[in-house]
Amino acid sequence: MPLFASRLPHVGQTIFSEMSQLALEYNAINLGQGFPNYQMDSHLINLVSKAMQDGNNQYAHSNGVPLLRQKIAEKVAFLYGTELNADQQITVTPGGTYAIYTALTAILHPGDEVLVFEPAYDSYVPNIELNGAKPAFVHLQAPDYTIPWEKVWQKVNRKTKAIIVNSPHNPTGRVLSEEDIVQLKSLIQKFELYIISDEVYEHLIFDEKKHLSLLRYPELLGRSFVCFSFGKTYNCTGWKLGYAIAPADLMVEFRKIHQFNCFSCFTPTQVALAQFLEEKEAYLELGETMQSKRDFFQKSMIGAPFQALPSHGSYFQCYNYMGEWKETGIDLSKRLTKELRVATIPVSAFYHDGGEPNQIVRFCFSKTEDVLQEAANRLHN
Repeated sequence: MPLFASRLPHVGQTIFSEMSQLALEYNAINLGQGFPNYQMDSHLINLVSKAMQDGNNQYAHSNGVPLLRQKIAEKVAFLYGTELNADQQITVTPGGTYAIYTALTAILHPGDEVLVFEPAYDSYVPNIELNGAKPAFVHLQAPDYTIPWEKVWQKVNRKTKAIIVNSPHNPTGRVLSEEDIVQLKSLIQKFELYIISDEVYEHLIFDEKKHLSLLRYPELLGRSFVCFSFGKTYNCTGWKLGYAIAPADLMVEFRKIHQFNCFSCFTPTQVALAQFLEEKEAYLELGETMQSKRDFFQKSMIGAPFQALPSHGSYFQCYNYMGEWKETGIDLSKRLTKELRVATIPVSAFYHDGGEPNQIVRFCFSKTEDVLQEAANRLHN
C-alpha cells in the first residue's frame, strides 16, 4: 500500500471524546462536554413534529428556509439594531462549528496566518491548518483571561489574514469589553483583516453584562463572518443547527463552499424554529437561568479544594485546583473521573502546546441542580 499523507498528522482523538468515553466507562457525572442534561422546550419539539406531519421533509433551500432567515434578521434588528438582507447575508448551517470552518475556508489561502487567542475552542487550529494557513497564537492573560492587545498588534504581519474572536468565551466564560471593541476596530482599520466571530453563546451572558456582538458595529460587520448556534440557545445540541451572518460579498464566497459540502440542513427543525423565534422570552431569559446554575454550582463547591475563576457567560466556569495536588490537568481530570466519578476537562487541552504551567480545569454547569450538587459532593472528597 502507498504511504498515506495525513492532512492533520498531529491530531488524534479530542480530549472531549476521550473524557466522555472515560465518563461512560466509570459511570461518572459528565461535567466535561458542553451539553444540557435536561429536556428542551416541549413546544419546540411539538413544532418539529408538526412540521414533519405537514410534509416539510424534503430538501430545504441551500441557504436555509426563507422564513427562518427572515426571522433571524428580525431578531438581529430587535437585539442589535442592525438591518440585514435575509436573502443575501444569512446562511443556515449544520452547527456553529461548521459555520466557522466554512468561513475560514472561504477566505484562507496557503501561507496566510490567522490570529488565535488561547485557550481556544479546539476546532479553530485544525480548520486553519486544513486550509494551508498557519495560526499565530496569543495567550489570554489569566486569571481574568483579558486580551493583551499590545501582543496582538505585535503579531500582525503581511501574512496575517484574519483574527478569531469568541464571546462569550469557551472555555473561560470571558466576554468582550468596550475596550476590546475599540482595539478591534483600530486593528481592522489599519490592517484590513477579516474577523471570524464565534458567538454561539450569545444569550448566555451573566452579571448584567452586555453581549457586544459584532453585529452591533457596521465597520466590524463589514469584514466579519459572525457564527451562531441554535443548539446552545434552545438546549438541543444534538440538532447541529446554526447560522452565519456576513456582508453580501463575503457570503457569496461562503455559499460557494457550503453548496458543495452539506448543501442544505434538516428541514423540519428549520420550519419549527422559524415559528419558535417569535417567542422572545425563550432566549431573553436564558442568561438568568444559566447564571443561577453557575451560582448554584459555585456555592456548592465552597469548601472543596477548588477556587472559582471569573465566568460571565457560556456553559462553563474554570477552577484552580489547590492543596497538595501537583499533577497536570489531564492527569487530575482522569483521576477525578476514575476515583470520584466526576468528569471534567483540563484547560491545558485548549492550548496547542499545553499552554503555560497551570492547575486549572473547566466544569460545565448546564445540568440540573441535583446533578450539580452530587458532583460537588463528590469533589469535596
